[in-house]
Amino acid sequence: MRTIPFLLSMMLAVPAVAQDTQQGEALFGFYCATCHGRSAEGNGPMSPSLVVAPADLTRLAARNDGIFPTTRVIMRIDGRDPLVSHGSMMPVYGDFFEGNEAVTKSETGQPVLTSQPIVDLLAYLETLQQE
Repeated sequence: MRTIPFLLSMMLAVPAVAQDTQQGEALFGFYCATCHGRSAEGNGPMSPSLVVAPADLTRLAARNDGIFPTTRVIMRIDGRDPLVSHGSMMPVYGDFFEGNEAVTKSETGQPVLTSQPIVDLLAYLETLQQE
């Protein structure tokens, strides 16, 4: 039973990693805008060739009762929740998004281990949310 308090204390001891919206915007432009569009509305130049239209990333919170779906977004980006969009999984930029571990909070407040680039992308995507 001592394991649970120890693990909780370790999670609380991990400092939250700063979110960088400018870095997130740059990452979005390089990795995501081709399909999702510069405006993140799902209208990128590759979108017509995809079997499944890219999501309008400006409405993620609106489609989730006003709560940004942090965990689902992380899992889509890192490939744990694959999305078949053009006959194969959504591009997962594996090596780039791996490593450089960071902790962020899920929509329920629970800590989520991910990478710093994903934390930066999340911060940027959150700034784009519309009602």
